[in-house]
Amino acid sequence: MNDHSGNRRGANERRSTPPLRRAGMREVAERAGVAISSVSRVISDHPDVSDKMRERVLAAIEELGFQPDALAQSLRTGESFTIGFVAADIGNPLLAQIAMGAERVLRQRGYSMLVANSFNEPGLALEQLRSMEQRRIDGLLISVSDETDEALNKALESAHYPITLIDREIAATSAAAVLSDHATGIRAAVEHLISLGHQSIALVNGSSQVRPSRERAETLAKVAGEHPNITSTIRMGDFSAEHGYGATKELMTGADAPTALIAGSNQILVGVLRALRELSLSIPADVSLVTCDDVALSEFLTPAISTISRDPALIGRTAAELVLAQFSGEAGAETHLPTGFRTTDSCGPPRQK
Repeated sequence: MNDHSGNRRGANERRSTPPLRRAGMREVAERAGVAISSVSRVISDHPDVSDKMRERVLAAIEELGFQPDALAQSLRTGESFTIGFVAADIGNPLLAQIAMGAERVLRQRGYSMLVANSFNEPGLALEQLRSMEQRRIDGLLISVSDETDEALNKALESAHYPITLIDREIAATSAAAVLSDHATGIRAAVEHLISLGHQSIALVNGSSQVRPSRERAETLAKVAGEHPNITSTIRMGDFSAEHGYGATKELMTGADAPTALIAGSNQILVGVLRALRELSLSIPADVSLVTCDDVALSEFLTPAISTISRDPALIGRTAAELVLAQFSGEAGAETHLPTGFRTTDSCGPPRQK
C-alpha cells in the first residue's frame, strides 16, 4: 500500500502557511527609527521635513520595498491620479495606438490609465463610465460609437472631471476634443484617383453617428461635385469586416461597378479585401484601392495599399495633454491634427471597357 501521508502533510503545511504581508508604514517607521507621522510627511512630500529625516525614511522604504496605499491616499487627498479611457473598440489597432500614446504622457506626469472597451455599444460605454466614476477617476478620455446617444451625452455633460473627446463632436458637453482633419486626406486621395482617370469612386464607410465617417462622406461628395462626369457612391455601416465584405460584394457585382474603392477604416478593409479575393478582382488592374488609417504589415502586401494616414500616437499624446491642462483651470480646447495621403501601386488607371 502506498503511503500518501507525507503528501497530505505537505499540502496541509502549504495551506497553513500565512500569506506574505507587504511592509506598512509602521515597519518603515520602526526601521527608520521615527514616528509614523514622520513617514507620512515624507511620503506626502511635506515641506516640514529635515533632509536627514527624509534620507532615513527613504532608505527604510527602499530596504523594505514599501509601497504607499493608493486607495488610502485617494481617500485622504480626493485624487486617484487615474485617468479613464473608454474606447469604442480597443480591438481597433488605431485606438490601441492612441491609448499607448496617451499612457506615455500620463505616466510621465504621475498618472495611471484605466482602459475599458465598450464594444461599440453606447449602453455599455455608459456602464463603463459609471464604473470608472466609482473608482474615482480624475479625468476621462473617450471615443464613443454614437455621438447622438442621449443617456451617454447627459452623463458626460454632468461629469465633474476633465474630459477629452477623441475625434468626436458632442455639442452638449464642454469637453476638450482632439480632432483629425479627415477632409484633407480624403480630398487628396479622391483627386489623385480622378487624375488617373477614375470617374466612379465608392467609399465603404463607417457609421454616420460619428464624425470621421460624416466628414469623409461629405468630402467625397463635395470633391466629386467639383468635377464633371464623376460619380461618387457611399455605403454607410458598421466599422467591421462584415460590412466591408457585404458592401464591396454588392458594389462590385452591380451593373455600374466603381473603378476605385476607399475603405473607411482598417477594420472595414479586411472585408473589402476578402470580397475582392472571392470575386477574383485584381488590384489595381480591376479596381484601385485606398484605405483610411495605416494597417500593420500592409507594406508587405502586393501591392502595398495607398493610405489616408494620421499619427495615432500624436492623437493619444494630445488627448492626454488636453485632459491634464484642464486640471490647471484651462477651458476644454479643440485641437485639429492633420491627415495625409500616401499613394502606392494599389492605385492605377481604370480598366478600359
